[in-house]
Amino acid sequence: MTPKPPLRLHLDTDALVHNWRALDALSGKARAGAAVKADAYGLGAPRVVKALAAAGCRDFFVAYAGEAAQIDGLVDPAQISVLHGPLTADEARFMQARGIRPTINSIEQAQCWLDTGGGACDLMVDTGMNRLGLALSDLGDDLVARLDVEVLLSHLASADEDSPLNAQQRARWIEARAMVPSRGCSLANSAGIVLGEGYHGTLTRPGLSLYGGVPRAELAGTIRQVAYPQATIIQAREVSAGDTIGYNATFTASRAMRIGVVALGYADGYLRCWSGKGMLRSNGTPLPVVGRVSMDMTLIDISAAPHIRAGDWVEADYALPEAAQACGLSQYELLTSLGRRFCR
Repeated sequence: MTPKPPLRLHLDTDALVHNWRALDALSGKARAGAAVKADAYGLGAPRVVKALAAAGCRDFFVAYAGEAAQIDGLVDPAQISVLHGPLTADEARFMQARGIRPTINSIEQAQCWLDTGGGACDLMVDTGMNRLGLALSDLGDDLVARLDVEVLLSHLASADEDSPLNAQQRARWIEARAMVPSRGCSLANSAGIVLGEGYHGTLTRPGLSLYGGVPRAELAGTIRQVAYPQATIIQAREVSAGDTIGYNATFTASRAMRIGVVALGYADGYLRCWSGKGMLRSNGTPLPVVGRVSMDMTLIDISAAPHIRAGDWVEADYALPEAAQACGLSQYELLTSLGRRFCR
């Protein structure tokens, strides 16, 4: 048997389901789906999809067709939408064969989808982000009229801020809905949900907040932490006052200390920005990071935990809003940077 890695990423599925139900309730008359792209923001799409589907979620959004294949078989393929659309004719045929919906983002993608046989699809309209999506001026094209649109989508650029762009995008989205027949419509991501009923349409698309992220203050106290990175102590060692620790000797011990060498480093997504800032814990006891984070190892002060020995597990402080403030990474980066060596 292949030995398990000395890293594990605990996924609190009860907290995950709580977050989805809270966001579904905040979505009012709309139902909440789930963005599970990027392997469910790095947490493991199959397990996340199983938990959310069991809780009642019916709509799942991925970025690429290959990501749809990862969860195909766990839910009805018609419940999966590929946000980046058919990038090639082969991808279009794959989605048609499986019954997966692409999100059409351009006239060229509309042509590709129709030329390969068509079928139900979603349609992305650009309302001000200037990323993916058809311009409002494209919506009168004959190819758009031939599409069988399930959900008319757009995406908010600044929902996490009180920006005038939010209302502008909402107005353009409403205009687009009047131009293109569809069975449903969607605008709001996690942050957009709390902007109010006018942003909900028939379907919301939370992502970050499902996984413990708090993009707006209104969600604080409602969203629970989901991801808990844990790592093994490789070695416990004694250092004396005056000893330096780690690369470039950035930390000098002011006293005799016990140092724990943790099997966690920037190759695992625990980046150098945590150097001297990170905090790990053992049964609640705080164990601060000392010195620089290395590729495969992080050094922590375990003086306050004399019970710790090699082989013991410690857990990183990783509540996303607080962790982002401490290290300077976004809450999205904190999740999606967690590496493949974690046993999920």
